[in-house]
Amino acid sequence: TACIEKRDTLGGTCLNVGCIPSKALLHNSHLFHEAQHGFAKRGIDVGQVKLNLPQLLADKDKAVSGLTRGIEMLFKKNKVDWIKGSGQLKSPTEIEVALNAGGVEQVAAKNIIIATGSEPSPFPGFEIDEKQIITSTGALALEKVPEKMIVIGGGVIGLELGSVWSRLGSQVTVVEYLPAIGAGMDAELAKTFQRSLAKQGIKFKTSTKVVGSEKQNGKVLVAVEGAKSGKQETLEADVVLVSVGRRPYTEGLGLENVGISVDKRGCIQMADEFRTAVSNIRVIGDATVGPMLAHKAEEEGIAAVEYITNGHGHVNYNVIPSVIYTHPEVAWVGKNEQQLKDEGVKYKVGSFPFAANSRAKTIDDAEGLVKIITDAESDRILGAHIIGPNAGEMIAEACLAMEYGGSAEDVARTCHAHPTMSEAFKEACMSAYGKPIHF
Repeated sequence: TACIEKRDTLGGTCLNVGCIPSKALLHNSHLFHEAQHGFAKRGIDVGQVKLNLPQLLADKDKAVSGLTRGIEMLFKKNKVDWIKGSGQLKSPTEIEVALNAGGVEQVAAKNIIIATGSEPSPFPGFEIDEKQIITSTGALALEKVPEKMIVIGGGVIGLELGSVWSRLGSQVTVVEYLPAIGAGMDAELAKTFQRSLAKQGIKFKTSTKVVGSEKQNGKVLVAVEGAKSGKQETLEADVVLVSVGRRPYTEGLGLENVGISVDKRGCIQMADEFRTAVSNIRVIGDATVGPMLAHKAEEEGIAAVEYITNGHGHVNYNVIPSVIYTHPEVAWVGKNEQQLKDEGVKYKVGSFPFAANSRAKTIDDAEGLVKIITDAESDRILGAHIIGPNAGEMIAEACLAMEYGGSAEDVARTCHAHPTMSEAFKEACMSAYGKPIHF
């Protein structure tokens, strides 16, 4: 088994410039913000709190390097060869690798899996320099806190990284074309989420179209207009984060040499068993259709290898959770109310606020709620939506219940430790089929 990877470190986008470094910055910026605004009320006096940005970034880099080295060790343990370079298909069984060290290597393979991931989508009128006009990659390595930052796009990436720099002292404005932030999120949670972030100081301009940009006197001027009204306005910032989504990284792979085509977004089309148009070449993750999530790609990778080795693999695309690692966290899995209405499915809703959860009240972190959506007849859980502390961890219980066709009553009749946040999940399930006992 061999892996062709052009980066100097393993782990792909997620580990190097995505999930992992952003979570390090989110965690540490939250601690900084808490030390400034939350410690005193808890009886902890720390004096003047100062930001050491170089050390903050170094701690992020330490986390990344430790995990990338861990993958190298796993490669050695499992006898996987790492070919350092860029691969291009020459035939269904041949790959030509332009080696990073120079030269070319020909690799023959019986089975090939394309797992090239994605890259930030460009945006017309904005030339990325990763200093003033940046992508998520640049947002992980700014050398100073910008006085003003504009985030174009109110999705997961923009809201997470916007939160980081807002906590560190930047005046952040999020510009979103749609009427609400958090694309794909349940509408009720999206409203609650926006209110929460607004209380933290982040400004929002929803239903707003970005027209273009211009650099002037060390600043970036961003022209916007109302999506419906057409009212024009110019916003000024020191840094503009362009986070309008990602696109599959499929150019330069030699797909045309073997007869594999892509759609207008650049996605490689996937058939049964993750096969492309060439049966021995499979595709997984961001390079093909579906949510661009590392855990979705991981499940597909395992299933694809299982198909190759024993003919059987499984991914349940109805149970792929999404998480936004802000504070409060937001997590969801399965259907939201609007989707079920569109599909004509009869459903019930149960919810429970963290304000009535003893653990959340004890630690004074009780913003948000758990919302459970069930089939009106069978009580089977169709969707779970959480905004609040530890939402990203709590959503796993919903995934497990849904994977095995569990009902709200199944969860509600399962003993949950007290006091824990997970009791809010239990009581939301109780609310869905009967009534909670603490609200």
